[in-house]
Amino acid sequence: MALALRFFTCLVLTVCIVASVDAAISCGTVASSLAPCATYLSKGGDVPPPCCAGVTKLNGMAQTTPDRQEACKCLQSAAKGVAGLDPSLAAGLPGKCGVSIPYPISMSTNCDNVK
Repeated sequence: MALALRFFTCLVLTVCIVASVDAAISCGTVASSLAPCATYLSKGGDVPPPCCAGVTKLNGMAQTTPDRQEACKCLQSAAKGVAGLDPSLAAGLPGKCGVSIPYPISMSTNCDNVK
């Protein structure tokens, strides 16, 4: 049993390492950077400065195509966890923060096509 657990742990770590070789951005980074945006994305109002700081940080980190694709996928995944998310607020968030990104923020965006 202990041997099987060690093997499984090594397998999981190997998969995580291989999966992270292409993209430097993790979904944990995306989620923590955008956590201050949750209330704005569901209720509107003024965008909190920590939210824009997170948007700016992520934009700065997503410099390669694999990074942008991973960020896109993580954004879509995180959006599913925000209760009452307003898609129009999410789509306009980068602009509200003065950040330009090369793809639309939308659940219908095909992240594999993001360059």
